[in-house]
Amino acid sequence: MQVLRLHNRGNLRLHTEPDPIPRDREVTLRITAVGLCGSDLHWYSHAGIGDAQLSTPLVLGHEFAAVIDNGSKAGKQVAVDPAIPCDHCRYCRNGHPNLCENLVFAGHDTTDGALCEKMTWPQKCLYPLPETLGAIEGAMLEPLGVAIHAVELSHLRKGMRVGIFGCGPIGLLIVQLARLRGARQIIASDVLEHRLEAAQSMGAGKTVAATSDDASAAIWAATNNNGVDIAFEAAGENEAVQAAIHAVRPGGQAMLIGIPATDETIFKASTARRKGLTIKLIRRMQHTYPQAMHLVHKGFVDVKSLVTHRFGLGDFKKAFRAALNREGIKVIIEPNQQAPT
Repeated sequence: MQVLRLHNRGNLRLHTEPDPIPRDREVTLRITAVGLCGSDLHWYSHAGIGDAQLSTPLVLGHEFAAVIDNGSKAGKQVAVDPAIPCDHCRYCRNGHPNLCENLVFAGHDTTDGALCEKMTWPQKCLYPLPETLGAIEGAMLEPLGVAIHAVELSHLRKGMRVGIFGCGPIGLLIVQLARLRGARQIIASDVLEHRLEAAQSMGAGKTVAATSDDASAAIWAATNNNGVDIAFEAAGENEAVQAAIHAVRPGGQAMLIGIPATDETIFKASTARRKGLTIKLIRRMQHTYPQAMHLVHKGFVDVKSLVTHRFGLGDFKKAFRAALNREGIKVIIEPNQQAPT
């Protein structure tokens, strides 16, 4: 089978390797769709994320769907949770598997991910897809799960003002979730015009170009100088963090989702302190796959239109180039077929 491994910064290579052999409580999966995430780009560009550094050639990819390749459920299409919690540490027992002390995660550290034709994964992490959903929607359930987790931690309620800073896939999913939750006002900010247009089409009532010198003033003016109740930062840039904190009203919340390139989040402390802000950092998700699948299945959240680029595994260079250049919105690699470029 074909496997794509990261050897060092910017050095991805296709390999031919034997098919994997499932262990106890695992099945073999034939990978159908893999989304390229910002964290994959961190691994590609920096050979690591924070204190997790590349030590052996790694297969990236944690947003994925597959078809079960063996056993009694062979042929069934599934979405795959990339996280394997231990289920017995104090955090797992208290309902926080995303904080598991022994967490194993696809495409991270030394655990291979889904940018390959086949892989093995525990049965407990598989979610059968209804016939109405395909591989693309299945792969997009993971970023939707992150967005759901962020919104739930924020306790977003009807009538609130919301700001989204960074309109990549997760930011655009939060726009849709905020609309579903009955947000009074949704303001979206990004440096790219095509992503602002997408935010507007998905429910943002006001968009602000982050490149503008008066972007912060424009956001305050849009809220009648009240500020937003909740700011979601989904860009992974300190400028976006600072803009989010500036936009929040006193006593409000800043939800930090993006992963910074330098492993440091920097903002003006006096602004956050004087406002008495609550700042929360988002760690992946917890127990969100059933809810994510329901929202997509019922048509409440649109994930498919976020996918603007699709490539076969052999076109991985084009795929990563498109993702790094922020072309479109979401880039998908389909390892088992030659997808349109």
